[in-house]
Amino acid sequence: MREAGNVTDQARNVGMDVPLPIRGTWRRAGCLLVLMIVSTWSLKSAENAPLFRLPTPNRAIFEPGGESRFFAPTAGKLWPSGTFGCVRTDGRQLHEGIDILFTQTDRRGEPTDPVTAVADGSVVYVNRKSGLSNYGLYVVVRHQTSGLTIQTLYAHLATIGPGVQVGARVAAGQLIGKLGRTTNTRSSISKDRAHLHLEFNFQLNPSYAQWHARHRVGERNDHGNWNGRNLLGVDPWKLYMEQQRLGSRFDLVKWIRSSPEVCRVFVRDSDFPWIKANPAFVRPNPRANKEGVAGFEIALDFMGVPMECTPRAASEMKRLVSNQVLYVNEAELSQHPCRRWVTKSGKGWVLSTAGLELMSLLTF
Repeated sequence: MREAGNVTDQARNVGMDVPLPIRGTWRRAGCLLVLMIVSTWSLKSAENAPLFRLPTPNRAIFEPGGESRFFAPTAGKLWPSGTFGCVRTDGRQLHEGIDILFTQTDRRGEPTDPVTAVADGSVVYVNRKSGLSNYGLYVVVRHQTSGLTIQTLYAHLATIGPGVQVGARVAAGQLIGKLGRTTNTRSSISKDRAHLHLEFNFQLNPSYAQWHARHRVGERNDHGNWNGRNLLGVDPWKLYMEQQRLGSRFDLVKWIRSSPEVCRVFVRDSDFPWIKANPAFVRPNPRANKEGVAGFEIALDFMGVPMECTPRAASEMKRLVSNQVLYVNEAELSQHPCRRWVTKSGKGWVLSTAGLELMSLLTF
C-alpha cells in the first residue's frame, strides 16, 4: 500500500473530498504540523541530551566487556592501568584521568579519531609546545554548570583544531583536535597505544602562579595557573557510567558529593576563591549566616577535592585551630595509597606535608 504523502492524501484515504481551493491550505497545515512535530522532537532531544558527551567515536565503555577496547593500558600492562586513580605502580602512582583508545587510523597506522568538546564551554588554556609536558599538545576547556566550575582536559593531541584558542567559545561536539600520541617522555607512545588522555578537573586557585612563586621558589612553572598541581580530578569513567544509568536524572553536584570523604579539616579563613567558583559545594549553616562566617569545615575526597564546605561562626570554633583535622575515614584512606593528605601523630591525625600544601593553596 502506498503511504499518504501529505495531509491531502491522508484526507482522501479516509474518504474526504478535498476541494481544489483549499488544498494549498491543507498543504500549509501539513507543513505546520510537521514543523511542530520536529520542533517538539528537538526540544525533547535537547532535554534528554547527556550533560557530558564522550569526546571520541569510541563507545566501547557502554558495551558489556568493552573496557579492553576503550581504555589504553600502559606498556606491558592491562586496561585497568588506563583508568582513573591509584592504578599504577602497585597503587602508589596516581593517574588523574582516563586514556581512551583510538578507533581509526590512516594508511601509516596513525590515529585519525576526532576529539570533540564534551559540553559547551570556553577554552582557558592551550599548550602548543609538546616538549613542555608529558601531556604533549593539550587543551583545557571550562564548563560552568549547576553551581560548579569544572574543566575538561584533552591531552596527547596530534593536532589542535582551527580556532581553538584561549577565550574561544566551544559547543558540545565541536572539534578540539585530533587524537594522537604527543608527549615529552623518554619512551614514546606507540601506535597501538595511541589515545586521548581525558580529565574532568577543578582548578583549586586562580592565582596559582603567584602562590607558586612564593612557595616553590626556583621551581619552573611552564603552565601558569594551569599547572598540574592546581588541578584536582574526578573519575570520568564513573561519571559517564552514572550519567548513562540515570539519564536526565543525573546530577553532577549530588554525584560528586556522594563520594566518600577521606577527611575533614577546619580552616580559619572566611573567604577564598573556591567558595565563589563552586557555590554548590557550600553547605548552608543558619548560625554562621546569622553571626557571620569566621571559618570553614571542609570535607575532602581522596583526590583532595573540597566537595563540602560548611561555614562556621566564631561561637562554633572556639577550641579549633586552622588546619586542624576533625575526622579521618581510615578505610577510605587505605584504599588510595597514592594520595596522603593526613598522617598519624600519636593517637590523632594531622595534615601531611602534601595536605598542608593543599590547604595553603586552597586558601591563598
